[in-house]
Amino acid sequence: MRDRRAPVLFQVTLERPDLVRHLTFVHEPRKLPIVLSPEEVARLLEGGARRQIQGCAQRRLWCRPARFGSRLAEVSDIDSKRMMLRVERGKGDKDRHAMLSPHLLELLRDWWRIARPQVWLFPGLDPINPMSTRQLNRACHAAAHMAEITKRVTPHTLRHSFATHLLEQNIDIRVIQVLLGHAKLDTTALYTRVATNIIRDVMSPLDRLTPLQSGGAKAAA
Repeated sequence: MRDRRAPVLFQVTLERPDLVRHLTFVHEPRKLPIVLSPEEVARLLEGGARRQIQGCAQRRLWCRPARFGSRLAEVSDIDSKRMMLRVERGKGDKDRHAMLSPHLLELLRDWWRIARPQVWLFPGLDPINPMSTRQLNRACHAAAHMAEITKRVTPHTLRHSFATHLLEQNIDIRVIQVLLGHAKLDTTALYTRVATNIIRDVMSPLDRLTPLQSGGAKAAA
């Protein structure tokens, strides 16, 4: 995959544009994302995560990518009256809106009543700092093991699963693009390759020919 930063490095930073033409870019194959089934997501959140995580702080934070497809590093404002989430300065420093799941709102309110966090809604080991990505990744791996999920699961896997499940529900791909905060539709279109329900529902041209062949055989008889 071509790194656009390389020409900038040589042309601007090093002031050596002559070196750019000698660069060789290696194509990196694009792998399909790992997607959990709805049943596996439920087991991860309700089963393994509940047993594994003390205080359920990580479980509630995981529900964000599972319920509206956010990235873990994205900060959201809750508008409970409109049942909307405002994601501020997401990837590319762009704001966007997402739907607020009633279940997620209930979980967040429960967590607020239990923990009464002072600074961060999800504090880290040091309450002054927010919960780190490393903490969540470790807890996610442990919860997947407890839920007996053999796939390689990360918090970002829930984001992939969110998008794929929406696509399998026949949600317009342009709506999914907005919810995920993708700049290009091509990025969202990747999920059409892992939406198994859509793939299974496609009828092969050979299957359409079978009734015609059967009818022709009867006519000949």
